[in-house]
Amino acid sequence: MKRRKLKVEELHRISIETFREAKKIPLVVVLDNVRSQNNIGSVFRTADAFRVEEIVLCGITATPPNAEIHKTALGAENSVAWHYAEHTQDVVAELKAKGYTVFSVEQTENSVMLDEFSFDKGTKYAIVLGHEVHGVQQCVIDASDGCIEIPQYGTKHSLNVSVSAGIVMWDFFKALTK
Repeated sequence: MKRRKLKVEELHRISIETFREAKKIPLVVVLDNVRSQNNIGSVFRTADAFRVEEIVLCGITATPPNAEIHKTALGAENSVAWHYAEHTQDVVAELKAKGYTVFSVEQTENSVMLDEFSFDKGTKYAIVLGHEVHGVQQCVIDASDGCIEIPQYGTKHSLNVSVSAGIVMWDFFKALTK
């Protein structure tokens, strides 16, 4: 059986304009003081792949246009809706006021393991991902509706923030589109 690698033209990807008009999954991704511009770009690219509604960049998180973000986003910073807000806690309050259920992706007491999380297709969600070393701020965790934790079975205590974002976005995409 042949397994020829497909050319970009054969993937039949939609245009940025079509993407902007396309139906999105009811998920907002909030980056709480993410310092690595490469991680930010990776989150944009993954959010594009899974048609995430919006990204909110908070605190020290860099914003487009930015050459380092573009290196990993590869243009997804132009397709995915985004905005900047200084304080993540204010964003959580605004999202909750708009009817979103907000979960911080963090290791906490009483967190729900991602593989045990019960999705509700009628719910609008937001996930908050935090700083590469310090994680999600405690005040943001306190303001969230709950915390989701990614099960891990190795020796390290955490995953890279863009990897965590990808895992969680994929699970939300699968659950909310099937």
